[in-house]
Amino acid sequence: MRIARRLCPHAILIKGDFEVYSNYSKLVTDIIRDSVPLFEKSSIDEFYIDLSGMGKYFGCNLFATDIKKKVNDESGLPVSFGLASNKLVSKVATNEIKPNGQLEIPFGGEKIFLAPLNIIKIPGIGKETAMLLLKMGVETVKVLSDIPIEMLQNLLGKNGTELWRRANGIDNSPVIPYHEQKSISTESTFDSDTIDLNFLYGVLTRLTEKIGFQLREQNKLTGCVTVKLRYSNFETFTKQLSIPYTNADHILLKVSRDLFNSLYERRLLVRLLGIRFSHLIPGSYQISLFDDTAESINLYQAIDSVKHRFGEDLIKRARGLRQTVSAGRSSY
Repeated sequence: MRIARRLCPHAILIKGDFEVYSNYSKLVTDIIRDSVPLFEKSSIDEFYIDLSGMGKYFGCNLFATDIKKKVNDESGLPVSFGLASNKLVSKVATNEIKPNGQLEIPFGGEKIFLAPLNIIKIPGIGKETAMLLLKMGVETVKVLSDIPIEMLQNLLGKNGTELWRRANGIDNSPVIPYHEQKSISTESTFDSDTIDLNFLYGVLTRLTEKIGFQLREQNKLTGCVTVKLRYSNFETFTKQLSIPYTNADHILLKVSRDLFNSLYERRLLVRLLGIRFSHLIPGSYQISLFDDTAESINLYQAIDSVKHRFGEDLIKRARGLRQTVSAGRSSY
């Protein structure tokens, strides 16, 4: 985006609405869930559906076409699908037929379909592997599939075996049934009930950072944040807010603090604070081309790398750090 702005300073830049995108993702997921017995949600906008047995009764292509139409009718969104005997070929076929297309690869025709494609169309071939193969003159999947598996093993190790299988249209990975993880949460009960707002904000920061890191470690995004508050008289209240899917601390911290501010109305002593993320889906942080900078993105990656290697308690925001001496036990 930075390069685009420099090369075309008069361009009109349209900012995306990720909240709308998230809502449509939830809508499509609900439609598919109500339509098929087994599906896998592999990303915010991509699904694998197991249609085994459908060919005998309805015809898999007809059934998939009906689902495509249903999604379009109920959401207004165009859908592309590739119908094949395995996940690898169906994904490649879907990418080839976008946008708003459909393509069926008949059983036994997987290798023929893949053969003329460029090697970069095969999932799992990264930039370095692609450059290595291209220097060897391997440009198409057909040439790659003709290389003896032993040669690819010597060249790329274990990855060579998997690459040979993919080039030959072989993929035995199952469709993993989609079950939403209900939530990820944590809470802290204090040794002494308190009304100290600085302390409470510090606890909230620490708890949010803790499970925000867990989200990113599990490659998940949350679409709903809930804050839990328990007063000294044991009355407990919660408040939640649906948000655009994210796992970025700076967004989650703002949402959790806003929820706390709207929840904490009685100004009584507080004995417990908790935070919960729900509506979880697979995915990584959605970079905003307009709001995020390379420095902030690199900072997130560096912090998570240190936490992953040395423990999540090694790096904390200052507000979260100041309350660790006073906090009592935590429950999960």
